[in-house]
Formats: sequence, structure tokens, C-alpha cells
Amino acid sequence: MQKILILGGTGDAVKLAVKLATNPKLEVISSLAGRTKKPAALVGQVRIGGFGGAEGLARYIQDNSIDVLIDATHPCAGQITINGAIASHSVNIPYLMLTRPQWKKINGDNWIEVESVEAAARSIPESVNRVFITSGRQQLEPFLQRSHISPHIWYLMRSIDPPELELPNSKVLLDRGPFSLEQERQLLRDYRIQAIVSKNSGGNATYAKIVAARELGIPIIMVQRPAMPEGEKVTSIEAAIAWLNQIRKQRRTSKNSNK
Repeated sequence: MQKILILGGTGDAVKLAVKLATNPKLEVISSLAGRTKKPAALVGQVRIGGFGGAEGLARYIQDNSIDVLIDATHPCAGQITINGAIASHSVNIPYLMLTRPQWKKINGDNWIEVESVEAAARSIPESVNRVFITSGRQQLEPFLQRSHISPHIWYLMRSIDPPELELPNSKVLLDRGPFSLEQERQLLRDYRIQAIVSKNSGGNATYAKIVAARELGIPIIMVQRPAMPEGEKVTSIEAAIAWLNQIRKQRRTSKNSNK
């Protein structure tokens, strides 16, 4: 039996764990950061909490005899992906990054592309009065700072769990995607949104807001993804399973040749 550690919490991570758990020759462990209080239901073993950087992750891999590491975290997570690359290299186990394709700007989109949430907060035009924040509940400090400079801006924020930091002149919607196009159109109209802040998450679950903004002529301040480390990368669950099957086949061949 081989042990597979999935770094995740995303929809793709959940689906991958479900598919791999059907194989009796695999033991699947899903690791969640613990930031979401009500994570999606997972199959197999689940651990919650950080590892303590790349060294802590490497130690966990060794202590638990992990054979393969798959990173299926949010494409904007950044640091955990780097830690995964470092840890897997240090303990010499196969490492795969499963990351969905990012959204591509098309005709009709009005994107202001920035490198960070801090830059996104600074990039909100002074002429804008109502902003929809969809970049996450844990990075609100830049918007709090912006509210001191531009107190006229009203913020709508949507997240699964309540934010720890409260913005003045704001409203919080607690909800989990996927969201339909009609839902997103109605939300943008009801709250008279003039600009959206979003990370380039990719995937279908929240793409409807991109389409709705395009239709309504609303600009999106789009936070780009951090650079990914070198290594094996796939963009679909099917490709991840194919990669894992190839790794397992290579190991069987290597064992047989050494007999």
C-alpha cells in the first residue's frame, strides 16, 4: 500500500481524494490548513493545521512514511506550494502540483492586473464608491488602510466564514460557491457594485462573477498568481491520476528489476 499526502481543501483536492480512495492499494491523507471552519466533506484520513514550514512538512513526510506528495491547494496559496517543493526534494519523494488553469482576459473584460492584494487596495479608483471584495477574508488589512484614506468607499465582502477583521462601511455575505451567472448579475445590481477585487483563481465555481462583470461593464482588479516552483504540474484531476499511475508503474518496474 502506498501513502499519498494531498495538500488541499480546494474542490479539486476533494474530488481527487474521492477518486484515489476507491483504490484499495492507496492510503489517502488530506491535509487542510484549518483556515476554513466548515471545510468540504473529505474521504480518507484528514489532518488539520500547518506543518511548520518546509522542514516541518519534510519531517511529517518521513515520520508518516509518505510515498507521494500532491499539492492541490488554492493556486494563489503560494508559500505552501514552495514548501511542498522544498520538502519533497529534501526527502526525495515524487511531488506533483495540481493547479487549475487561470482565467484569461477576453474581449469585453476590463481588468486592472496587479501583483498583490495590497496593490489591489491601492488600485481602487477614487471615483469608485462601492467595491465587491472576493479575494479572501484573511487579507483585509490593505482595505482597512484604504478606508482611512478613502472613507467614501463601501465594501461588500463574500466568504465562507466570517472575517476576523471588520471593515467600516461594509457588509459581509457568508456563502459558498459555485454561483450561477444569474446570482452574480443580481448581486452586482442589487448592491450597485462599481468595481470587483478578485484573485485569478481559475476554474468554474466563481467564474460567473467574471462574466457578470463583463456584461455590466464593471472593472475587475485582478490579483495575479504567485510564481510557482519548478516541478511536475498538471491542470486536471484526470492528469493527476495518470501521473500517479505512471509513478506507481515505474516503482513496480524498478522493484522487479532489482529482484
